[in-house]
Amino acid sequence: MKLLRIILGTLILFFGTQANAQSGWKNGRLRVSADGHFLETTNDRPFFWLGDTGWELFHRLDFEEITKYLDDRYAKGFNVIQAVILPEFDGIKKPNRYGSVPLNQFNIETPNPRYFELVDTVIKMAAARNMFMCLLPTWGDKVTPNWGEGPVIFNEKNAYTYGKWLGNRFKSDENIVWMLGGDRPPQKDTSDWRPIWRAMARGLQEGTEYKAFITYHTWAGEKSTSQQIHKESWLSMNTMQSGHGGGHDVPVWKWIDRDFKLPNPKPTLDAEPNYEDHPVNPWPKWDPKNGFFDDYDVRKQCYRSVFAGGCGVTYGHHGVWQFYSEREVPITHADRSWTSGLDQPGAFGVSYLRKLIECRPYIGRIYDPAMIVDGQGEKGEFITAFRGKENDYAMIYIPVGKTIKLNTKWMKSSDIKIWWWDPRLGMVVRGESVYRNDIMSFTPPAKGVGQDWVLVLDSPEFQYRPPGK
Repeated sequence: MKLLRIILGTLILFFGTQANAQSGWKNGRLRVSADGHFLETTNDRPFFWLGDTGWELFHRLDFEEITKYLDDRYAKGFNVIQAVILPEFDGIKKPNRYGSVPLNQFNIETPNPRYFELVDTVIKMAAARNMFMCLLPTWGDKVTPNWGEGPVIFNEKNAYTYGKWLGNRFKSDENIVWMLGGDRPPQKDTSDWRPIWRAMARGLQEGTEYKAFITYHTWAGEKSTSQQIHKESWLSMNTMQSGHGGGHDVPVWKWIDRDFKLPNPKPTLDAEPNYEDHPVNPWPKWDPKNGFFDDYDVRKQCYRSVFAGGCGVTYGHHGVWQFYSEREVPITHADRSWTSGLDQPGAFGVSYLRKLIECRPYIGRIYDPAMIVDGQGEKGEFITAFRGKENDYAMIYIPVGKTIKLNTKWMKSSDIKIWWWDPRLGMVVRGESVYRNDIMSFTPPAKGVGQDWVLVLDSPEFQYRPPGK
């Protein structure tokens, strides 16, 4: 008990000293760009969403561990942390590391203040590290009785009350994004849970004085929020989940392109690609006999979704999202602890992706697969390409190293700068300037499976620095 009091005292002290952390928050709130496809902040800065799935953060970590996790993700360049307030795995009945459950007497209308003090603190810790918290008010099994531990506790009335309470409690915290859902569909067959989510969204909007940015974490498969709730006025951004159940090279680039072309556009992103070190097998078996997704799988899905028009992407590691440790039973064959999973190469690979995208003007970029004249492949060899809206540069992700031919008529300069970017190392390995032809061949520094490359083409008149700088 003495140790618990010391830890709780540390939390309270930290919360008190960090109470004004938001005054140092310079980013403003998240909002949609004027063209409807990308993200920016209310201080007019473009924003590339690089998220990390920390679903069980509030439920399974203590203050010291949370600090370690946030420090690591900040150092790697993540700027969004996705976490669940009412978590999936017995999150209603099983207390957090400080003995607190989120609801008094398991009643959604009586939140436990002590549990939410930790949520308060983490939000301010993230703000101090220049990161947004993407908060799920609840995991979807508390609304949708299809599968999961539940229990189902929400209806339209208490969903609105809970949403308004959350919105009002956190209305001054500008580094919050709200994500409804939680791996569940808003509608399926004859069942329709949209009225409940709609009520929760209305509560969040009213509680935040209509300042809330709200999205939805949808379910796995060839599904996107655009298919069921794109027209909902409360939805700020579409998401999809290319996930872990479809094997290798699920065509997420097609889904992104589909969403991008919708009327009344909204930004879209893959909010859950394959988790690094997750078994490669169809849901729900998750049998590890076929191996595990590695960093190469992660890069292919993340780069191709972004290059096809995604406003960002969320990475996940199979040990980290569940915060697996010796204290917990591993979920779906987690093969390493969360602390061991922090430094897996996939996390570095997506951090390099953010640096690459942000090194050129990316609001308004144009997905242009027609640029590829020769060398396009399918599945694991599918190439994605985009160019800047001023025809000032282009980036082409080549998942399997090989010679390709590109149409460069869109670039009006007589010369062209060519850079080969290594997504495994996050650096340029070759650069040159040559005379530009309308059709040009390009050969990467190395060929074959596992040798993925980004080809960057610059118009010399814009005098861009080498990629990633």
